[in-house]
Amino acid sequence: MSYPITHIEGLDADEIKSLKASRIRTTDGLLEAAKTPKGRKALCDKTGIDEKRLLDFANACDHMRIKGMGKGYVGLLRAVGVQTVRELKYRNPANLAKSMAEVNKKRKLVRFLPPEKLVVRWVEHANKLPLKITYR
Repeated sequence: MSYPITHIEGLDADEIKSLKASRIRTTDGLLEAAKTPKGRKALCDKTGIDEKRLLDFANACDHMRIKGMGKGYVGLLRAVGVQTVRELKYRNPANLAKSMAEVNKKRKLVRFLPPEKLVVRWVEHANKLPLKITYR
């Protein structure tokens, strides 16, 4: 599902303005533009946003393609060490749900923890999604 770029955690107002000036208004648009190293370099030159930050935002957009995943849950997944959809594919849902509960208890990132059934669906959906981001 496509969200406005304002839903990406970590983007500041200047970055949003420069992305919009580059005609990128949605998470899908940012993912398409920043999915390859060449695309990230071109976007960096256009917007002035660092390539590593663009990769980080592209990974967040990639997470948001998973049904039921909003920006709060993306932040929670990242807090437990799941940075990419590729990493999510190989996680044990029960252990992941437990880790998410522990981290959320300490850091209070989301109001409602995802039930284990939802985490299972995320992992299953991640396995079915085609990989979009390339790193070399």
